[in-house]
Amino acid sequence: MHFTRPRELLIAGLLGLVGGFLLFEFAYDSIPRLPRPAGATLGVLAIIEVVLAFGVRSRIRAGRVHSAIAIARAVALAKASSLLGALMTGFWVGSIGFLAPNADRLTAASRDLTSALIGAVCAVVLIGAALWLEHCCRAPEPRDSDRPTGATD
Repeated sequence: MHFTRPRELLIAGLLGLVGGFLLFEFAYDSIPRLPRPAGATLGVLAIIEVVLAFGVRSRIRAGRVHSAIAIARAVALAKASSLLGALMTGFWVGSIGFLAPNADRLTAASRDLTSALIGAVCAVVLIGAALWLEHCCRAPEPRDSDRPTGATD
């Protein structure tokens, strides 16, 4: 498995953007009102991943990694979360693209716009947390045993 590439996030975001906009454009009248916690759940996941990242980072730096499988699972979680965050960022931005112009004439659109903004912010935070977790799972760079600590070139 490779670490997340920017183009993967971009593609997921574009798919979410198109899907979200089209869903709101053609089915907004049949969609129930957007609850505020809908997007906030991504923020909760982001907090969990940040806590996990600091734990993994400290264990790797201290050399207390007892299971490489646990680190591999954390990398898989980070990759899946960053892709989910990108997909949902695109979805929420697509919904904002529909809701913002219609907020003046539709009362439901103005109420749903706040939920969509919360969702978009939480999705971006999830991307950042997932990429941080992925970064923390990297093995530390090997140190040069020929040079004394603090020596410079």
